Amino acid sequence: MANAQSETAKDSTSKELKEVVITQSKNTFTNSNGNIKVDVANSVYNAIPNPIDLISKLPTVQVSANRETISVVGKGTPLIYIDNQRVGMNELNALAVADIKTIEIIQNPSSKYEAEGRAVILITRKLSKKDSFKTDISETASFKKNYNNYLGFNSSFKKGQLEWKANFNYNRRNPWENHSIEYQIPQANIVSDYDVTAVSKVKDYIFGGGLFYKINDEDYFSVNINGKVRNDTFDINTYTFNKNQEEENNVFTLSDNSSSKNFINSFINYSKKIKAIDTKLFAGFQLSNFNQHLWSLVQNNFNETEFQLSQNRDQKFNVDVFSGRIDLEKKFKNEMNWEYGALYSAAKSKSDYAVFDYEKSENTTFRYNFKEENLAAYSQLSGKIKKADFSLGLRIENTRVNGKYSTESTALIDKNYTNVFPKAQISFPIDSTKSISIDYSKSVSRPNYSALSMIATYINPYFIYGSNINLGPTFMDVVSTVFQYHNKSVKLTLYQNKNPIYQDFVFDSQTNVLTFTEKNFEKESGYNVEFTLPFSYKIWESTNSLIFATNKIEDKLAVFNSSKTYLYYYSNNTLKLPKNFTFVLSFWGATKQKEGVFERNAKLIFDLSLAKSFGKNWNCTLSYNDVFKNTIYTERFTVNNISSRARYLVDANEIALTLRYSFGKIKDSEFKEKNVNESENRIR
Repeated sequence: MANAQSETAKDSTSKELKEVVITQSKNTFTNSNGNIKVDVANSVYNAIPNPIDLISKLPTVQVSANRETISVVGKGTPLIYIDNQRVGMNELNALAVADIKTIEIIQNPSSKYEAEGRAVILITRKLSKKDSFKTDISETASFKKNYNNYLGFNSSFKKGQLEWKANFNYNRRNPWENHSIEYQIPQANIVSDYDVTAVSKVKDYIFGGGLFYKINDEDYFSVNINGKVRNDTFDINTYTFNKNQEEENNVFTLSDNSSSKNFINSFINYSKKIKAIDTKLFAGFQLSNFNQHLWSLVQNNFNETEFQLSQNRDQKFNVDVFSGRIDLEKKFKNEMNWEYGALYSAAKSKSDYAVFDYEKSENTTFRYNFKEENLAAYSQLSGKIKKADFSLGLRIENTRVNGKYSTESTALIDKNYTNVFPKAQISFPIDSTKSISIDYSKSVSRPNYSALSMIATYINPYFIYGSNINLGPTFMDVVSTVFQYHNKSVKLTLYQNKNPIYQDFVFDSQTNVLTFTEKNFEKESGYNVEFTLPFSYKIWESTNSLIFATNKIEDKLAVFNSSKTYLYYYSNNTLKLPKNFTFVLSFWGATKQKEGVFERNAKLIFDLSLAKSFGKNWNCTLSYNDVFKNTIYTERFTVNNISSRARYLVDANEIALTLRYSFGKIKDSEFKEKNVNESENRIR
């Protein structure tokens, strides 16, 4: 796997040539064995106000409409790393774009990236070593359907052996959302559809800070804390048509909502070189907390009569996760490297549900408690045999899960299971311009903690969004091979997933309420053929990705339609213009997707940007995103004898102006941190 490249050679050269200045035009995108690396710091991407929007513009990466999940085409949910250290969505949101140097999309991660995930998004931050400081202040004005504002502050300071970093961002957003679903329940003779629109007023406070102390050349100690506080109020307006037998109703639902989502993460790391046995030791402890409070007051107007109060909903969710780990790494003289270690993590969550029904004049309350413990041990050997690079890894995990209502003595969920996850890689050069690699991995993907809660969202009198406490992990087997010629590559991937998680419908015939949730399907299988084709000509640099994907999702309770190959394509075109101007045209899309159970629409999205730097301190970027307003998702499927057609409109059409001012300068950095919680991306 291609990792963040070492700066050692550059550092030693700079010491010898202190008076020589060399300028070089860097490519924004580079390709190594199908892994794409993006130079964020020296491109127009450094003006994007938040890391989620930044990642959404990268090849093969897809961000969900609610901005809470990330997927890689043909790979599913990726692991996220910052400086080779595992993080989750919440910490990604707390990262300042001004602090990002590069982002790499690793398609087949080695066993050192844990058992969970088939792809890795590796973020490398800007680094420095000499005593000095640097501060970035940025302001972005964003015009979508409503005005949005992003203000950011990012600072680094180093003196002697001590270094600190701090960032603070205040985002004032007003997102607009709309979706509609048509569905039929033949067994109950029900036909219904609804159209829902929500406009939110969101305040995001994002903060982070850390101290790093270098004990000596080999050892260090660090403390870090980061978090995000989000408060928003939003009205949800829903128009519903429902026909049950011969009874027809047109309902207008209005719900007033207020929500808070708070996340905080802290950890302590210690690294030491044990010289007696030539082994590097790392020990770390991490504590994370996420809590959410959602309050809703719901009113319904049936058949244009008058509004009547329906429900007062007060729901809370809280999860605490503690983890500790120890890693050891020993390098041998024959270029072999042995890594081994152990991890313990424990998560506890509680869901408080309190709903007052005005029509029945009754109150429903309960608390659901969930616990999960994970104990893991791993070992990995890597090195070189003649010209071939290889990596062999094995990971063993034991997981215990318990879930029950606070008023019950018997657990609803009680699981205890152990799994083994092998990984193997080998790559070898054919000649100086060509190489080939082969990979095999078995991995696991576990549901988010909030998906295992009892929280539900009211849409209309006949439809709610719910969760599923019975969700289990997905197990994945993947074999792939990559052929690379210069900077171009072709990759073939075969995979099979057991118990993949997809959408599900559950109908309550007593209340005539349909719950939209998730469940474990039986299996998923497919293959991808991926071409990565970069090229450049004078001032024009172009990076192109083509993926021919065939994906088949199956379940005995879902209708299997057909599975056909679809094409995903991505193109980024950068023009380096005179007088420090840079123009970028990028687009991505996909043909119609038929994946067995699910059928999704074709898409084609265009983005434009123009950047201009003024001296060493000022940078201005003008962006025009989703030029033709094509960010529309449609989906059809039938499960549990319930057929549906959904349409999601995403407010992605945007004109944004970013101004960034930088002062001070840090040439090198030794700031390090290491997240020890491998399940942090589930904390939401």
